[in-house]
This record gives sequence, C-alpha cells and structure tokens, in this order.
Amino acid sequence: MPDLTHFDAKGDAHMVDVSDKPATNRIATAEGFVRMSPETLALITEGRAKKGDVLAVARLAGIMGAKRTADLIPLCHPLSISKVAVELTADPNRPGIRIEATVKTSGQTGVEMEALTAVSTACLTVYDMVKAVEKSMVIEGIRLVLKDGGNSGRYEADQ
Repeated sequence: MPDLTHFDAKGDAHMVDVSDKPATNRIATAEGFVRMSPETLALITEGRAKKGDVLAVARLAGIMGAKRTADLIPLCHPLSISKVAVELTADPNRPGIRIEATVKTSGQTGVEMEALTAVSTACLTVYDMVKAVEKSMVIEGIRLVLKDGGNSGRYEADQ
C-alpha cells in the first residue's frame, strides 16, 4: 500500500506539496444514486415537484460543488477546473436517479475529489428538493469510476 501523503513524518496532517510535479491533463468520473419510491421518481420526471426542476437544480448544484471542493475538504488544493459535466438519469427499475460527474483539469494534482463532491452535492440536492414527499430516500454507491492522468496513471472501477 502506498504511503499516505497527507501526513508528514511526525504523523501530522498537511497539504501535499505538488510544486515539483508537472502539469498534466487529468480527468475523473464519479457516480452515485438516490433511491426512492416510484411515485417520487414520477414526480421528478413529470416535473411536478413544488420546488421546481429537480434535475436542473441538482445539475447546477453538482457543478458548484466541484468548484467549491477545496472549501469543503481541508487538504484539497484549489484547482483551475476546465470542465464539469453532471448527468442525471432516471432509472425506473431501481427506482431512482443515477448521477454521474466528470471533471477535467490540466494541473499538478487530480480531480477525483471534485468529481466525488459534484456527485455528493447533486445527490443531496435531489434529496432536498423532494424530501417533503419522501424522507426515506437513500443516497448510495458514491464512488470513483475513472481517473486518468498524473503519476499514478489510469484507474477504472470494476462494473
């Protein structure tokens, strides 16, 4: 197992020094799911939620979450993000909303945390938008599914 880079020789937490790393193109994709009743899913997909367009608001929240990751996760570097894409897909078979976020940058450190934060924020926003009709929704399966670039190369999660 590789060393944990967010701890110094004394075991104290610190922000990793990336100043000597070359800037490379980096990408990360994360996913998550908000499980809900078929009735709540229909409310969302038919545009009947009282707070408005759930999927549009959650998409914007995910983008904002990616951009604010360094403000939320103490040891994350503030990054110049070149792209954030958040896709929300209704899945009537589970039932619920699948959320996928892809983040890109060219820099000295990766964007995995930004992709994960985008998904988390979008999931929480879906919950917030329809919690009045279903408090028992479950946010699940938030995970990194792809990362590429940097010294560690490419990672793809098992499907």
